[in-house]
Amino acid sequence: MIEGMIGKKIAMTQIFQEDGVVVPVTVMQAGPCVVVQRKTKENDGYDVVQIGLVETRKKKVNKPLEGHFKKANVPPARILREFRLEGGATVNPGDKVLVSLFKDVEKVDVTGTSKGLGFTGVIRRHGFRGGAATHGSMFHRAPGSIGSSSFPSRVFKGMRMGGREGNRRVTVRNLRVMQVDEEKNLLVVKGAVPGPTGSTVIIRKAKGLKKGKN
Repeated sequence: MIEGMIGKKIAMTQIFQEDGVVVPVTVMQAGPCVVVQRKTKENDGYDVVQIGLVETRKKKVNKPLEGHFKKANVPPARILREFRLEGGATVNPGDKVLVSLFKDVEKVDVTGTSKGLGFTGVIRRHGFRGGAATHGSMFHRAPGSIGSSSFPSRVFKGMRMGGREGNRRVTVRNLRVMQVDEEKNLLVVKGAVPGPTGSTVIIRKAKGLKKGKN
């Protein structure tokens, strides 16, 4: 079996369990995906399978990519990702990868690009305490000293300062699978998933299961 698949974040909502407890969940469209290429260690140096997300919007491709998809006898896909195979599974170009992949899976790892927040200061970005908020302080949200002036007369690498926040690759691990809707290709997991609504996410079977409630 393939270790994961491509999906899209649809929305965040909540569901009620049988005991009346409200659980926050994220709804994702998991696939449908199609196998585009099978890479082997002999030919490519590593053993993976390349899959593409099937979408209603058609993608225009150049001639090399057109031949790549034509060789697999599949329509051009806008989003391509590579996944490893589990247990020596056998897949061929053109095979479908559906949300049923997670039917008997307890937890998954979801990777996405976090929301971009633009330029932020040290208080929001790093949790600095800041100075006194009283009148005449003149040190409300400043970072403080960033280095000595006489020696070494420079700012050390790694100094926590203001800068771009968000828009980074983030992986949230061990999200519990709450529901799998094979008819609508929907996967519902407990908790939050990185990225805005409509963003692309990578869903994999959880590797490092941790003890405790999730």
